[in-house]
Amino acid sequence: MGVEYTLLMVPDDLPPFDLGFVATRSLHRVLSSSSELNTILAALNTVFVGMQTAYILWAWLIEGRPRATISALFMFTCRGILGYSTQLPLPQGFLGSGVDFPVGNVSFFLFFSGHVAGSVIASLDMRRMKRWELAWTFDVLNVLQAVRLLGTRGHYTIDLAVGLGAGILFDSLAGKYEESHKMRKGSH
Repeated sequence: MGVEYTLLMVPDDLPPFDLGFVATRSLHRVLSSSSELNTILAALNTVFVGMQTAYILWAWLIEGRPRATISALFMFTCRGILGYSTQLPLPQGFLGSGVDFPVGNVSFFLFFSGHVAGSVIASLDMRRMKRWELAWTFDVLNVLQAVRLLGTRGHYTIDLAVGLGAGILFDSLAGKYEESHKMRKGSH
């Protein structure tokens, strides 16, 4: 509470303070000066988002396990409601790319990171299925994705932290939903 009571708020004529932006200042400079590198990293990130989506859909459609899909539906519904309710300004210095997901420089919600939450949802499902190497790979790619998102100013640090928590929360809620659905079926 000492921090809360002694921290001065950033004046409204200054950009927001974000510790993740401070930590990735040099990466931001590199990406600002090399649009080719920014485009390559954006394309790789989009491939990773595609991998998350493919895994989640595979678990449901091919393996018949809907929990990750239910979790993603919960997550995107909540994200949409929150994103529409409080629309944050793009961070100063945002480095968009036409190949980034969402594809193109279209409007998107900052709070919370669907990139991070989707990866966490997939990783947790992989762990349930004892796909340890794949889960760890997704975790490492998620960290790299988070660093890139900070470096391009595509998300604030709090978006990424809450995205992590949201992935865990919605996976848990999807599990509870599945359990209650099974119990209702069993009682009939």
